[in-house]
Amino acid sequence: MAIIEITDLSAEELRPYACTSELELLRSDVSEAGIFIAESPNVIRTAFDSGYEPVSLLMEKKYLSGQAADIAERCGEVPVYTASSQVLAELTGYKLTQGVLCAMKRKKLPPPADILAGAERIAVLEDVMNQTNIGAVFRSAAALGFDAVMLTSACSDPLFRRSVRVSMGTVFQLPWTYLRSGAPDYVSELKDMGFACAAMALRRDTVRIDDVKLRIEKKLAVILGTEGTGLKESTIDRCDYTIKIPMAHGVDSLNVAAASAVAFWQLSKNL
Repeated sequence: MAIIEITDLSAEELRPYACTSELELLRSDVSEAGIFIAESPNVIRTAFDSGYEPVSLLMEKKYLSGQAADIAERCGEVPVYTASSQVLAELTGYKLTQGVLCAMKRKKLPPPADILAGAERIAVLEDVMNQTNIGAVFRSAAALGFDAVMLTSACSDPLFRRSVRVSMGTVFQLPWTYLRSGAPDYVSELKDMGFACAAMALRRDTVRIDDVKLRIEKKLAVILGTEGTGLKESTIDRCDYTIKIPMAHGVDSLNVAAASAVAFWQLSKNL
């Protein structure tokens, strides 16, 4: 292992860990597609198992022979930078709760057609910027048998640090990419690939998510919008279904992350 004791917090090779701009990491010259930061031993292991390549590892000293020793070993000759928790907090600007960060190369995203061709149940996020919600949707989609997640270009990046952390690494396991068209044109793109499109929204023509017509669709895209404004009306107009979760006590909606979990459970073909 190439273990390096940190002596200079301003060293260029440590910049990814001190960087507060994730967009800057996207422009890194280390990898053509940019880099991202994975946090915590379990998330990093999942990234390794999913074929992501490490650039370097940042690890609190006690973890070298502790719960993350296997991660350092898997890095081979990749630099493993180490220091006390106090030094790492000074470098990153916050206390590491699980003592390990890993800078990793992004993979080139596949074209939508490559993912959609073999999928039967997909989640679609329209203009969702909240990183916590994106991570939670990925985790639910992976756990509840959906095949992929598709995003419009206005969505936040699923490999931004908070999304990766909230997803517990499922962003590495589930195929995803950005749709070529924005709202509402991407609906036609999905239909051309054979998907019935179901918009989660409240309208007069809304059907319950346990409607039998939805269960028997061979290929179904469940489309979710932003927390505040929801889906664009033009998107809903182009969809085959407008769907809702039955509610009690006068509650009109759930958080998009919670709603996605309920819908994925009901509409999955694999559970």
